[in-house]
Amino acid sequence: QVQLQESGPGLVKPSQTLSLTCTVSGGSITTSHFYWSWIRQPPGKGREWMGAIAYDGDTYYSESLKSRASISRDNAKNTVYLQMNSLKPEDTAVYYCNGQSYGGYDYWGQGTQVTVSS
Repeated sequence: QVQLQESGPGLVKPSQTLSLTCTVSGGSITTSHFYWSWIRQPPGKGREWMGAIAYDGDTYYSESLKSRASISRDNAKNTVYLQMNSLKPEDTAVYYCNGQSYGGYDYWGQGTQVTVSS
């Protein structure tokens, strides 16, 4: 069973850079046709897809965040990362890591709360 575990700082000041980690176990992040996404959900709002890194290393970003977000990976650690700069209070959200494949697999982490506040 594939499991995803997000980790991050919890509290970040405005204008700082957020760094989140998604550690994947039970499967490889380079498995063909898997896409590893970051998705967030602000309080009282719906989920927002932020971007993804594919099994082959290609990256994809939402138009609204591509200037601030960067997704990378470490194959040896089986880990996916999210960095986002110039944080604002409206970036406060629960951030989720998700793994999906064309075969219909859909795995989620439990989410990590990020609060942007001075």
